[in-house]
Amino acid sequence: MTYPQHIRAILILGLPLIGSHLAQFAVHVVDTIMLGWYDLTALAASVLATSFFFVIFIMGSGFAFAVMPMVAEAAEQQDAMRIRRVTRMGMWLSAVYALAVLPAMIWSGPLLQAFGQTEELSGLAQDYLRIAGIGLFPSLLVMVLKSYLASMERTQVVLWVTVAAIGVNAGLNWLLIFGNAGMPELGLRGAALASVLTQVATFVAMALFAARARGLREHALFQRIWRSDPGALREVFRLGWPIGLTNLAESGMFSASALIIGLIGKLPLAAHGIALQIASATFMIHIGLSQAVTVRAGRALGRRDIVGLGRGGVTGVGLSLAVVGITMIIFLGMPELLIRGFIAPDEPQRDAILRVGAQLLAVAALFQLVDAGQVMALGVLRGIQDTRVPMVLAAVSYWVMGIPASYVLGITLGYGGVGVWLGLVIGLAFATVLLWWRFLRMYRGLQQGA
Repeated sequence: MTYPQHIRAILILGLPLIGSHLAQFAVHVVDTIMLGWYDLTALAASVLATSFFFVIFIMGSGFAFAVMPMVAEAAEQQDAMRIRRVTRMGMWLSAVYALAVLPAMIWSGPLLQAFGQTEELSGLAQDYLRIAGIGLFPSLLVMVLKSYLASMERTQVVLWVTVAAIGVNAGLNWLLIFGNAGMPELGLRGAALASVLTQVATFVAMALFAARARGLREHALFQRIWRSDPGALREVFRLGWPIGLTNLAESGMFSASALIIGLIGKLPLAAHGIALQIASATFMIHIGLSQAVTVRAGRALGRRDIVGLGRGGVTGVGLSLAVVGITMIIFLGMPELLIRGFIAPDEPQRDAILRVGAQLLAVAALFQLVDAGQVMALGVLRGIQDTRVPMVLAAVSYWVMGIPASYVLGITLGYGGVGVWLGLVIGLAFATVLLWWRFLRMYRGLQQGA
C-alpha cells in the first residue's frame, strides 16, 4: 500500500473511533452538568466516585484492548474460530475482573476516607458506587465488543451506538435524578442507575449487531459462551494484564499530579482541572488514531506484511502530529476563550483562574506533542502484541521520571502548577523516546524474521 492508501485506511477506521471517544467524553460531561444543576454536594461526590470507578475500569479494560490486535491478526488470516475464541475469553476475563473488584465498590467509603476524603462525601460516593459497580460488567463487555468491531473494521456502529448513548443517558438522568414524569427523585443514586442502564443498553445494541450483522454472524460469539477455552484465556490474559497496568500507571500519574497541585492551593487546582479537561478532549483524537494503528498493525502482522506495518505506523504518527500542530496553535492562540466557559461570570477569582489556566494550556501545547507520541507508540506496539516491556518502560517514565520531576519543579523549586505540568511533559517525553526505541528494535526483529 502507498502512503495515501494508508492515510485513507487509518482515517476510515480512526474517525469513527475518535467520534465514539468524544461521544463517551460527552456522556461524562452531561452527567457532570446535570448533577451540578441538581446539587453541588452530589456533584462533588460524583466526581470522587467516578474518579474511583475510572481507575478500576481503566485497569480492567486491558483485556478488551488485548482483544483488538489478536482479532485483527486472526481476521486477516480468515481464522473465524480464533476470532470467536479470543473475543469470548476477553469477555470472560472482563466479567471475572468485574466480579473480583465489586467488593471494593460496595465498601468504597472506608477506602476513600483512608485517602483523606470527608465522611459525608465518602458515604455519598459509596452510595453511588454500590449501584455503578454493577455497571462495571456491561461497561467492560462493551469495551471488548468495541475492540472486536474495530478489528473487524466496523467502527461506524461503535460511533452511532455511543452517540445514541448520550441521549439515553441524558433522558434517564432527567427522569431519575430529578424525579420527572412520575419517576422517583433519586438524585446521585439516580445518576448511578442511569449510567448502569445506559451501559446495559449499549451492550445489548452492540451484541445484537455482532450476532446478526452480515460478515459477523458466522463468528457465533454468543453460542455456548459458557464453554471455557483455557488456551485462548491464557493468551488474552498474557497480553491484557500488562496493558491494564500500563493504563493504571498513566491514569495514576495524572491523579498524583492533581494531588501535588492540591498542595499549592485551590486556585491552581481549579485551573489544572479545567486545563486537563480541555487537553483530555483533544487527546481523544490521538486515542482513536492509536487504536486504528493497532488494528492496522495487527492486520499487517496477520498477513506478514512488515513493510506495510512500518508504513502504517509512520502514517499514524504523521496524522497525529498534524492534529498536534493544530491544537498547539489553538492552545497558544486562544487559551482564555477555551477556559471562559468553565468559569461562572460572577466568580471572584475568575481573572486569576484564567491567567493560571492560560499558562497551563501553554505547557499543554508541548504536553500534547509528547502525549500523542507515547500513545501512538503504545498503539503500534499493541498491534504487534508486545505489551510487557512497554508496560515497564511506561511505568518507569511516568513514576520514576514524571512524578518526581513534577514535585521538584512544582513544589521544591516553586514553579507552581506550570512546574507540575512540565514534570508531566518530562515523564511523557521519556515514555515517547523509550517506547519508539522499543518499536524500532521489535521492527528490526520482524524484518529479520520475514
